[in-house]
Amino acid sequence: MERKNERILWISITILLTFSLVFVIFTPQVFADSGKSDRMLTEYFNDMETAFYYLMNAYVDEVDPDVLFRGAMEGLFASVEDPYTVFLEDMYLQELEDTTQGSFGGVGLYITSERTNDGVENFYLPYVRVVAPIEGTPAYRAGVHSGDYIIEINGESGEGLSSDEVSGLLRGAPNTTVNVTFLQEGEIHFNVDINRAVIEIPTVKYDIIDQNTGYLRIIEFTPYTADRVKEAINYFKDEDCDSIIIDVRNNPGGLLSSVVDICDNFFSSGVIVSTRSRIATENKIYNAHLSTQAPRNWPVVVLIDQGSASASEILTGAMKDRERATIVGQTSFGKGSVQQFIRLGEENAIKLTTARYYTPNDISIDKTGIDPDIFVEEELLSDEQQDSYREVIENHMISRFINENRVPSQEDINNFIVQLKDDGINLEDYHLRMLIQSELYRRMDNPPVFSLEYDKILQRGLQEIQELR
Repeated sequence: MERKNERILWISITILLTFSLVFVIFTPQVFADSGKSDRMLTEYFNDMETAFYYLMNAYVDEVDPDVLFRGAMEGLFASVEDPYTVFLEDMYLQELEDTTQGSFGGVGLYITSERTNDGVENFYLPYVRVVAPIEGTPAYRAGVHSGDYIIEINGESGEGLSSDEVSGLLRGAPNTTVNVTFLQEGEIHFNVDINRAVIEIPTVKYDIIDQNTGYLRIIEFTPYTADRVKEAINYFKDEDCDSIIIDVRNNPGGLLSSVVDICDNFFSSGVIVSTRSRIATENKIYNAHLSTQAPRNWPVVVLIDQGSASASEILTGAMKDRERATIVGQTSFGKGSVQQFIRLGEENAIKLTTARYYTPNDISIDKTGIDPDIFVEEELLSDEQQDSYREVIENHMISRFINENRVPSQEDINNFIVQLKDDGINLEDYHLRMLIQSELYRRMDNPPVFSLEYDKILQRGLQEIQELR
């Protein structure tokens, strides 16, 4: 009983310290602006402590203090109705820290715990499956391939484990070893000791289109992204490119400092973005410096869609407002706010919106997004076509075809499409071929960087580049 009371006491103290931490960080300006006196704040804190105490000691049923603490924190942050201001528990912190740090100790695998039965014997098993190895990492060098199953880690069976659980077992300090058994195609058991290393999260992919245009895809913005963008630009210059397409579609954002450094490659001076807040130190103007890497005579096109958010929109807004690029695609997501990440001990944290950012033309795109200069309509399916699409996906028709034809010929694909239509699938050949190619790419260790054939936004972007030359 004494230990239980001690635990209650410490959780109560934790709650008070949590609010005290926020109070210290933002005092005096924020609370002075809110019009709430220190006395009222103290009363709120005391009331919360009293309510916590009575729930713990007088409620008809015994209550877990951890549940009360999580409920109080989640309710507190939900009350501001901001999806980006949240209370984070340990299980969500690792992914967030990977993004902000840009690296972690591990073997270098993208994995999934997807387990479905698509009618092909032994294709989906009760193990985590490798989506792809990250090129150049220990797992890649060890011969791990897309589609392999992880069936044992350091002698522990992987059966039934989630992808988070397997990820936790594979991670560890660099230069330590983990023993992993994989099940590869053809019932091959492959056991290997993998020496962990610092794994840099891939954030940039690039290649050349039509011999003259550099294609740069930015996946997200981490501490390493700006350096990788410079490498890509220098590669394009070495290959005598005369233009560049920057693709930030489905890019959720990342670090503000990263996108500012990337914009420096295209501007030698002037405003890139500004931030405004109730906190004086958060009111900043970010200007470009004399570090331009991309030739000024290069035509630039930026590709965006509804998944382009946050830092992606900072880049897009700067390029559009300052007329450095033509924006092609669809209206962006509209996340124009800045968050701070604050640790609360080892297991919890809060993510807090502290400012909003503004484009060089003093425009806030929060909740509105950025409209492209050239809008590419998204092709809408009819109700009947949507039903057919759902049937193809839910019944794993494409994956079953690829399972039975690992490297399908054009004749195999043509015959498969004919069979689908005979079976009542009402989709255009274009859509079916795109789904087949997507599944083939998904199973490759190193798929092509772009697919011009089925990418209408990229096609329109390339057309714009050709017109601007």
